[in-house]
Amino acid sequence: MNIQITSRKFRAKDSLKDYIKDEISRMERYYDQVLDVNVVLSFTHVTDSIKTAELTVKVPGKVISVSSDSDEFEKSVNASIEKVIRQLKKIKTKRITRKKL
Repeated sequence: MNIQITSRKFRAKDSLKDYIKDEISRMERYYDQVLDVNVVLSFTHVTDSIKTAELTVKVPGKVISVSSDSDEFEKSVNASIEKVIRQLKKIKTKRITRKKL
């Protein structure tokens, strides 16, 4: 799995990047065929300090894109990963039911 982290208009700390990589590795438990993960971190409103995390996950035959806003990047990343995990579970169950038929 290739993980690419991009931060727009700021430099992400190494601790934040390590946290993101650890959280993304959780997705492998639910779906083992994840090819690429692109994470884009940005500020939507600089004055309000709203932080956005956008995840694009590529699996064979599908591309999953999610986005979450929060007051901290960690919360945004967690919310986005939970959305992706929910979709990966759905894809996996569809794949398993097709094999049974």
